[in-house]
Amino acid sequence: MELHLAGKKALVTGASKGIGLETVRVLQEEGVTVAAVSRTVTAELAATGAITVTGDLSQSQAPAAVVAEALKALGSLDILINNVGGGAATPGAGFLDFDDDAWTAALALNLAAAVRTTRAALPALLASGGAVVNVSSDSARRPHTAPLPYSAAKAALNAVTKGLSEEFGPRGVRFNIITPSSTRTALWEGEQSFGADLAEAMNLTQQELVAALPVQSGMITGRLIEPREVATAIAYLASPLAVSVHGANWVVDAGVSKTA
Repeated sequence: MELHLAGKKALVTGASKGIGLETVRVLQEEGVTVAAVSRTVTAELAATGAITVTGDLSQSQAPAAVVAEALKALGSLDILINNVGGGAATPGAGFLDFDDDAWTAALALNLAAAVRTTRAALPALLASGGAVVNVSSDSARRPHTAPLPYSAAKAALNAVTKGLSEEFGPRGVRFNIITPSSTRTALWEGEQSFGADLAEAMNLTQQELVAALPVQSGMITGRLIEPREVATAIAYLASPLAVSVHGANWVVDAGVSKTA
């Protein structure tokens, strides 16, 4: 599908792997010039040829610096994809296992990073009549499925996105949310990952865990979601074809959600 994105300029955070990396690739295929933000530049990200900007967006001053560097390279900005997120977690950890530092870290990476990056990018997005897509998680709707600080941060991100849509939609900037469920990324399949730790805690091999996860989660497809499937939806939401989509939460969960 022709998304009419050729010539646009985008900033993608959390771009070194997984959904972020695939979003960079999909946008480039549509003719978008991309500034890709990550803490480190992986070989896969370097291979895309995207403009790379390094920074730890969980640090309070980093988002403004990253946006300034990206704008210097791009000249203008049409699209912002706030994808950065995640964090360390111990399988089976409950509310009492998370101290103030754990909550602060989760909120800094999964909420404040998007807030600060958006605030820094908004003048450029207002000038271009741009679009913002924030990457959430279905754990925002099913908080028992992930560490509570992470789920709470993503739920707050959903609320912030709705509020920004109401405020800035009339001024020409669209805000939307993409909500994936379990996706085939290093989170589940990496050697040192949440998936590896969870498999060990459950006395399973990591391969057994990944194979069983889709059915246990209620995925109609019987398989994990591929990063490209999420990235393609992100690109559509950022495109002029979605001009009337404002404040929407697009769920890409392979049928996990059973409510109408």
